[in-house]
Amino acid sequence: MSTKDQVFTMGLRESLKNIMQKEIHNLSKQLEALEPKDRLNVLCKLMPYVFPKVEAVHPKEGEPFSDEW
Repeated sequence: MSTKDQVFTMGLRESLKNIMQKEIHNLSKQLEALEPKDRLNVLCKLMPYVFPKVEAVHPKEGEPFSDEW
């Protein structure tokens, strides 16, 4: 990548970062303006960025297992 391309990419990233920061500050007002169904849809789409993904836990071979818990 040339120096010119790197400068352009850095400028673009900085611009997008500024846009996203402004939108995050306006998010609660924007959510309040939505219909409940749309608000829930947006919140569900944002959840993966806030909460870690839950993974199933399975007992592994060789680990002790007891039915007396």
